[in-house]
Amino acid sequence: MEQRTATHILFVGAGAVGCFYASRLHHPAQNIHVSLTARSNYSAIAESGVSLQTHTFGNYTFLPHAVFPSVQAASPESMPSPHNLKVPPPASGWDYIIVTTKALPDKTDDAAMIAPLVSPKSCIVLIQNGVGVEDPYRQRFPHNPIISAVTIVSAEQIKQGTIRQNRWTRMSLGPYGHGLSRALRDGGGQDESSQLLSRATKSMNDLTRWWTELGNIRDVEPHTEMELQTIRWHKLCINAAFNPTAVLSGGRGNADIVTDPELREHVAGIMQEIWDAAPKVLGKPFDENQVATPARIIRSNERNKGSKPSMLLDWEAGRPMELEVILGNPVRIARAAGVPMPRLQSIYAILKSMQTVREQRAAVAKNTKL
Repeated sequence: MEQRTATHILFVGAGAVGCFYASRLHHPAQNIHVSLTARSNYSAIAESGVSLQTHTFGNYTFLPHAVFPSVQAASPESMPSPHNLKVPPPASGWDYIIVTTKALPDKTDDAAMIAPLVSPKSCIVLIQNGVGVEDPYRQRFPHNPIISAVTIVSAEQIKQGTIRQNRWTRMSLGPYGHGLSRALRDGGGQDESSQLLSRATKSMNDLTRWWTELGNIRDVEPHTEMELQTIRWHKLCINAAFNPTAVLSGGRGNADIVTDPELREHVAGIMQEIWDAAPKVLGKPFDENQVATPARIIRSNERNKGSKPSMLLDWEAGRPMELEVILGNPVRIARAAGVPMPRLQSIYAILKSMQTVREQRAAVAKNTKL
């Protein structure tokens, strides 16, 4: 495959997920150039690239086109001079901006954060957990195509600039027009959003081809807007069940959770609540021929040993957890549709309180030291 002009892709977020997928998308020989913004691991990546230890592709080193210490440094106004890069990013802006940071709308405004990067030609790609993550970007960037992405990948950064992929590499992509209600009403965009959906669909198909044909990731699949939103709600059966339970159970991983009879029943109950509520929100039931049932998800996680859910890793490190997009948003969206989710609401309330108390105590301790 040949490209007449260079395609420049910037990943915002150089954690395990971002670095892994960036490494499979970087193909300079095909004029596809991937750069990273990094924070705590900037020095390590800028000096030596990203070292990957993968279950699927073996061990290798990913040398990004460029590495930036901040979003502002990667904006067109701050772009390094051409002699610093073999193929400098275009002055007109990035072709793709792929956001792989944790979705924390209660803590940060990520749509505002990437604003310096976005030009009229930019396609915004959101590889983030949860539901309702796209709306802030659509509100801020009404004229840019948006691709929503869901991934299931077991990967972790074991030290600065070193990523280990344990198993799974599934990625689902879908265009995002103006949200779930409009997708339901218009069948995917028969109004003014059709042009945005068309642009996003073309960009989605290009990314799919690059990740599969060039990056050799087998399970990257394109979908319609409605299909992708259905996948987002289905993934809650995993994230909203195992992530909070790992924290509330005192730090137990997925396989450990499902071997405990009471915890197994607990996560099964959460999954069933989502399984029952989602069709009322989405307007159609899950297709058991297309997605895994709660029972199948539980059996699959019996083999997921040695891996900790991301929310548990954040809790142990004292970082904010993705409570809103994984728990709060689905509870609110379902409530607006007249569907109660008492199990999800309970664990959301408890974890939100736990996080608030921890933050308050940390603030008091900090002020005491001062």
